[in-house]
Amino acid sequence: MSIRILALGEIVGKPGIYTIKSGLKKLKQEQQIDLVIANGEGATGGFGIGKNHSIYLKKIGIDVITTGEKTFYKKDMVDQITRAPYILRPANYPPMNPGRGWRTFRVGDKDVAVLTLLGQSEYSRIHLSNPFSFLDMILEKIRTVTPWIIVQFHAATTAEKRAMFFHADGRVSAVVGTHNKALTADAEVFPKGTAVITDNGRCGSQISVGGLDPEVEIRKFLTQIPERSQDCWDGLELQGVIITLADDGRAENIETLRYPIATPPQEAN
Repeated sequence: MSIRILALGEIVGKPGIYTIKSGLKKLKQEQQIDLVIANGEGATGGFGIGKNHSIYLKKIGIDVITTGEKTFYKKDMVDQITRAPYILRPANYPPMNPGRGWRTFRVGDKDVAVLTLLGQSEYSRIHLSNPFSFLDMILEKIRTVTPWIIVQFHAATTAEKRAMFFHADGRVSAVVGTHNKALTADAEVFPKGTAVITDNGRCGSQISVGGLDPEVEIRKFLTQIPERSQDCWDGLELQGVIITLADDGRAENIETLRYPIATPPQEAN
């Protein structure tokens, strides 16, 4: 029997959390989803994820919360990630880093592995192990456990993501790109059976700058004065991909998802 996995784009701020709360349960039923993965590193104000938001997102239906370069932007995540096995930070962080970079999740009678890796391009604040060589090393262990392997590759450039797609083809079930928060049109199953997409979008406002208030973001470019980003509630959507996996671990299909959510009246005003 095939496995249907929903990989949601980055959850941005309170509007992003609202889209999960409002639409995920119905979406899971309509699409017969077995496992929900979501990038949560923008859930708290667009920059990082706090303890309370991580707990709430799990409560309302996210099975696996992945992160990226902003994993530890909120201080309480340093302790929380060690207590919450459903939160994954990039596996290519140093060995002494708290938390875990991959684990398996039970889906019926199968174990599905979810692995997060951080790219190397354009991340000036952190320097991690090479994700390509790290994947080679860690796959030796993961493939002894399960053939169903989902990789979230959190990377800034299209070139690095495309290179990873070819590097991983036939060795994992899917590679889902995150970070840019813009749903791309290149979802496909590669020749050796790996489903890929450069970026699976975002959950939250689509009429915005990466889910945030355009006026504030424009002003920062014009003035070069730091200013706190603000939530935007215009054009709410759940975005992501639905991946169908076969019994041998290969992907049968990948399709993009745009699921509109009505703006709550108080925010529309």
